[in-house]
Formats: sequence, structure tokens, C-alpha cells
Amino acid sequence: MTSLLALLALVAPLAFGLAALAARFQPGPRPRLVERLSMAAAGVGLVAAAACAVLVATRGTLLSPTLGGQGIGLSIRLDPLSVVMLGMIALLAILIVRYSITYMEGDARQGVFLGRLAATIAAVEVLVLAGNLGLLVLAWLATSLSLHTLLVFYPERSGAVIAARKKFIAARIGDACLVAAAVLLYVHFGTGDLAAIFAGMQAAAPAGWALGTTGGAALLIANAALLKSAQFPTHGWLVEVMETPTPVSALLHAGILNAGPFLVTRFAFVMDGAASAQVLLILIGGFTALFASSTLLTQPAIKVALGYSSAAHMGFMLMVCGFGVYPAAILHLVAHSFYKAHAFLSSGSVVDEARAAKVALPRRLGHPGRILGSMALAIGVYVGFSLLWGINPVAEPALLAIGAILVMGLAQIIAPALDSDGPLVGTLRACGLAVGVAIAFFSLEAGAHAILQSVLPGLPPLGPLPLVLIGLVLLAFGATVVLQIAGPALPARSRGRRFAIHLRNGFYANAWFDRLVGALKTGAPDRPAKTRA
Repeated sequence: MTSLLALLALVAPLAFGLAALAARFQPGPRPRLVERLSMAAAGVGLVAAAACAVLVATRGTLLSPTLGGQGIGLSIRLDPLSVVMLGMIALLAILIVRYSITYMEGDARQGVFLGRLAATIAAVEVLVLAGNLGLLVLAWLATSLSLHTLLVFYPERSGAVIAARKKFIAARIGDACLVAAAVLLYVHFGTGDLAAIFAGMQAAAPAGWALGTTGGAALLIANAALLKSAQFPTHGWLVEVMETPTPVSALLHAGILNAGPFLVTRFAFVMDGAASAQVLLILIGGFTALFASSTLLTQPAIKVALGYSSAAHMGFMLMVCGFGVYPAAILHLVAHSFYKAHAFLSSGSVVDEARAAKVALPRRLGHPGRILGSMALAIGVYVGFSLLWGINPVAEPALLAIGAILVMGLAQIIAPALDSDGPLVGTLRACGLAVGVAIAFFSLEAGAHAILQSVLPGLPPLGPLPLVLIGLVLLAFGATVVLQIAGPALPARSRGRRFAIHLRNGFYANAWFDRLVGALKTGAPDRPAKTRA
């Protein structure tokens, strides 16, 4: 439905654009006008997101007229997916902008920082609102380039510059993939309008393994998403970029990394039935989730651990997109965003929190029967709630895989209490917590499905290879979970310690990337400038 009401959403990025413009006139410390405009823009964005949600709930999907020609140009699309993303960004913007004003107080370039932050938030908001390939590609590029200015805000920090250089290379390859995908889709459909492309895809046969127009576009979109979300082996920049100001880390990990899963979900109708793209997302996303989540456990630095955590979460979301369960991926995206924003913005107090939370834990027994019992209890909780919600995961392999991963998570809650010499009340509390987690998951997933079902395809049919890959992913995740559960009760071995050292270094995958971009080369030391006598 074409309507000028969709343009209401532009109030949010335009307000941040005004703040970014004001920063050019107040680039130094204590830029009061920029501070006031940034906070006002954050508030305006939240109000605009709420108004857009009401419009979509009452009128359905809204499309603005296209500013351009030949079907390509600038247009806004308001639908449940864009409203969910806009609301999430608006809430994060309020937190990050307010934190930034205090965090950068007294910095000689405080105004510059706030202006760059405002410009980046505006670009992200336009990205999730884009209704045409032209605007979507422009916003994608603007988001990446504006983020780069924040990553090198302190150019004298060589570590930040090297990490930004690696990110810049990966981002440009991802940009090329997205531009190529947009060209393929435009040539095939003769328009850049997303609504027309999605309608055309629904009427077409699945791409399967074909790498022509739509199949090739799906594969390129998957590559762009993987590179945007710092997936293996280009993840190294993400764990090294911590020399940037903390608000940048919060915006990056809680917001911009999500552009990968969002892009795949936005083009779900293009990805649907494209077996090559599904396999790529399952392979790379699943491996990154497993690799990064294991590596983060060995990291002594809290921000590096959070970096690996973000890569793991992004990998898991992209893997779930490969399964075709897009509502679950968006639910994970929103939950991870708020969790990661809190984690970074409170990372400075982690030592105080750790001291305050010291608790004498009961001794682990390492009893195989109790460990198996914890798995059985987790399965029982999952099956019980599946029956209550009327879900038949056996009929849908993708849902079965998501359920199996949930069982693994519930087992990690129950096992430490059940397999210990602690009191019975501890085990009961752990079981109660597992039940609470299951209730939250099933309730929120059902809500996400109800909100997004009108703009996303149903579960796609999975071919033999994706099914095999799903089975291998579950086996790998299961083996890792069993090791994590039983690990604390196993005796320390020198082989295990050696493995932990390699794991802490991420199996040196980042060293390959460093060599590729020349980060390992050391230049001549800076010479002091000559002075005249």
C-alpha cells in the first residue's frame, strides 16, 4: 500500500542528521548544542518508532512513493520487520547517546565524536527502513563508512587503526557482494522495489542450486551478511577493535553487526529455496558460533571475550536463518542487542560485580548418570512445552534442530546443580530456572512469529545436504556441551592445557588475516621533527 505516511519514519534519521550537522560547528569539548540535539533526536526516534508501530498495526505494510526513475531510487518501507528494528535502534540510541555524553566529557573532540555517532545511528535507521534496492545499498555503504570514522577516532592508537583496516577490507568485499546482488535482482525483475521483488520471488520456483540471477543474488547476499557480521575467518578485527571508545563498541556489537542477520531476513523470500545460500549460512555461521563460543571461555580480557561472544551470536543467528526459522533469528537479534549493550556499557564495573558475586560453589561429582539425568530432564521440559504450544518439531527438521539446541542450553542450567554435592534446593532452583527459560523462549518465539509472519516466508523445504549439515551441527554442539558440562569434574591434563592455549589464540586464524593486510609489519619509528636553531 503506497502512502505518504511511511515518510513519517524519516523523522528519526533526519533528527540525528541535524545533530551531526551541528557538530561541525561545535567540534570541541562541551558542545552543549550537539548534546541537546543528540538527546532530542534519540527521543524523537523513540516517538517515531512508536507512531510507526501504530500505523503498521492499523494499516498494514506502508510503502512511500519512489524518488528516482526506472524503478530504482529512494523509498521507505514500513512493515513489522522494519518497525521492530527501528524500535530496537531507538531504544539503544537513547542509552548509547546518554552514556556517550558523560563518557566523552572533557575530550578535546567531544563534539566530533557525538556528530559521528549521530551520523552512524542515522545511517542504520535508514538501512532498516529502506524499501528500494537503491536506498538500501546507499544506507549499507553509509553505515559502514560512518562506523569506520568512529573506529579510528583515536588515530594514534595503532591497534585500533590495524583493526579498522582489517574491518575496512572485509566490509568493502561485503559491499561489492551486496551491490552485485542488487544488480542481479534489478536485471531479473526490472525494478528495485522490494515489494515487487518479493512478490516475484513468491511466484517463482525455488532457485535450488542455480547460480543464475536469483540463486546467485541469494549467495551474494549471504556472503555480504557473513562479512558484515565478522564471521570466521574475518572475525579478527572484531576482537581487536576494543581500543575505540566504549560507546562505539556498544553501538557496533549491539547494533551494526546485526545488519548481517537483518539483511538475510529482509531478503528472506530471495533466500527461500536457494540451497547454496542456505548451506553457506549453516556452514560458516554454525562453525563460527561453535568456534567463537568456545574461544571466549579462555579469554582473560572481558572486552575480548565480549567480542568473541558477539561473533558467536551472529553466527548462531545466521545459521538459524540458514535453517529458515527467521522469526527465531530476529528474536535472538533483539535479545542479544540489549544484552550486549548492557554488557559493554557496564564493562567498567565488572571487577566490582565479580567481587560482590563471589559464592562458594558445591563440588562437582562428574557422575555419568547424573549428567545423563540432566539431559533427560531438559528433554522432558522441551517436549512438555512443545505439546502445550501445539508444536510438532518432528514434522519440521529446522524446528527440531532449534529445539535440540534449546535442550542443550537447558541441560547446562540443570547439570551443574544436579551433578554436585550441593543441597537439593539448589537442584530444584536450577530446574525451576530451566522451566522459566523454556516458558520465555516459547512465549517470545510465538510472539515473534505472530508479529513477523506476514512479511516472512514459511519454513522452506530443506534438501539432503542442508539436512546432513544440520545433523552435523547438532552433533558438534552436543559434543561441546557435554564437554562443558563434564569438564569441571575431569582431572587437568597437559594435553588439555595445550589445547586451551591454542583455543585462546583462536587457532591463529587472525594471524593469517594480519599477514594478509600487512599488520605484522613494523615500520621505522617516528622521528622527531627538526627544529631550527
